Amino acid sequence: MDSSQTQALVDEAAGLVASCGDANALANAKARFLGRDGLLTQRMKSLGKLSGAERAAAGRELNAAKQRIEALLAEREAAIEAALLDARLSAEAIDVTLPGRSAGHGGLHPLTLTIARVEEIFRSIGFDVADGPEIEEDFFNFTALNTPADHPARSMHDTFYVDPVAGAQPGLLLRTHTSPMQIRYARAHQPPIRVIAPGKAYRVDSDATHSPMFHQVEGLWVDDDISLADLKNVYADFLAQFFERDDIDLRFRPSYFPFTEPSAEIDMRFADGPLAGRWLEVSGAGQVHPDVVRNIGLDPERYIGFAFGSGIERLTMLRYGVGDLRVFYENDLRFLQQFSR
Repeated sequence: MDSSQTQALVDEAAGLVASCGDANALANAKARFLGRDGLLTQRMKSLGKLSGAERAAAGRELNAAKQRIEALLAEREAAIEAALLDARLSAEAIDVTLPGRSAGHGGLHPLTLTIARVEEIFRSIGFDVADGPEIEEDFFNFTALNTPADHPARSMHDTFYVDPVAGAQPGLLLRTHTSPMQIRYARAHQPPIRVIAPGKAYRVDSDATHSPMFHQVEGLWVDDDISLADLKNVYADFLAQFFERDDIDLRFRPSYFPFTEPSAEIDMRFADGPLAGRWLEVSGAGQVHPDVVRNIGLDPERYIGFAFGSGIERLTMLRYGVGDLRVFYENDLRFLQQFSR
């Protein structure tokens, strides 16, 4: 076997291996020379045709050629892996000279802040805070609150009703206000009853000042010796603490609600500031209707009470000077971060 042919085979292998740019090309080069049908493998298979002395000499030469080609393959494999690692490190490089990025600080949503503030104020004057189901029964949402069957609020154009399912209680809906909790709480407690019920409510309504899901706080005080003067004093004190100012005027306008009689809308105005002089509606209120007193299990000849309801979004908009209710639900961090400082 000609040694020059063996050297030519090694030289060819060296050139091919050096030109390999990836692992697949390198595997093909290895198969060309060292595979089952590779060029060097075929030469090694032909050793059996040689005599003893020639076979030994040719075997040593071919083994040396094989070791050289294997070394060339190993060197090129290491070079390809190193190049891949360098490329990855370059792509994922971190500039340690850049200033660090501080971790963001979270904060409570402005509506959550308002609810917490409302609860704190009313607790300070002796009111309990009650919470209850958002999927409510027709009785507690309408009937117990003296809302007749033909009232527009019962229409599907105003109320989200829950489709009945097998075995479920009929007449379920997403509560249209948090007043049902007044009934539930009053039925479980004896007078004097002082409670507020903040939480979510749902109505088919959506614009700059209304949302299909919104928040309310309803208040109830039932005893045997209170009057609308107590309502005015409680609500005036609440507004003064909530807005942290003493220049708030109140105005009670006659209105109508099925669950109160007499009923009123409560308006307020500031003496100065951007809203100075403008009357702004902030609550509906009134003396609890005798039928509602009966529905909570009390004698209307003995007990009297007042109730009020305010929109949490409305109070928040006035406190922070927000002009569009919808921004509370858009999750724009530029807006929300103003309240987390």
